[in-house]
Amino acid sequence: MADQDVRHYPHPLIAREGWVFVALSVFLALAATILGAQLVAVLLWIIAIFVVQFFRDPARSPPSGEGLITSPADGRVVVVGKARDPITGEDSLKISVFMNVFNVHSNRSPIAGRVLNVQYFPGEFLNAAVDKASERNERNALRIEDSQGRRLTCIQIAGLVARRILCYVKSGDTVMRGARYGFIRFGSRVDIYCPIGTQALVSVGDKVSAHATALARWEGL
Repeated sequence: MADQDVRHYPHPLIAREGWVFVALSVFLALAATILGAQLVAVLLWIIAIFVVQFFRDPARSPPSGEGLITSPADGRVVVVGKARDPITGEDSLKISVFMNVFNVHSNRSPIAGRVLNVQYFPGEFLNAAVDKASERNERNALRIEDSQGRRLTCIQIAGLVARRILCYVKSGDTVMRGARYGFIRFGSRVDIYCPIGTQALVSVGDKVSAHATALARWEGL
């Protein structure tokens, strides 16, 4: 699937979800500076810098190798192990990536393929780093099938501060590996459920980057 990777994105280095927030924060900081409100200006520039870093969205290069499942998000791996896929009910390899407020928050497809279905679940806003967030928090699930019929589930999960899950794909859409398919504002988590036999390539505590880090490899490769 290497030839189906997304290597560059047709948008600036700031995610479009943040354009309004960046413009507003910079405008307020500039206004305070011009008006001579030094203490307020310093505070507003700090806020503007935070907003810019939160909504940054750099292009990424994929890892080399066949049959790789890449990370859908930047962050830290908090779960690697056997679990039941909440969408299919099947035993699966579960890998969870937790994003704090300093990570890039664009979500990218872990494989190339066709979106079989998209399901949204309302819920709570618990700390996304804890495992029960997978079942109780607000979340949005994708089921994706690649060209060889292999399927996985990818679930965006809201967190304690994150209150807005954005998803830009629907059932029947095709995606390339690494394609942006969504965004979660201000701290969150993404869970991947792969078939039993899939080889995990990361461990709990590892730091990963969306599309640039391989989380797992399909069985038999």
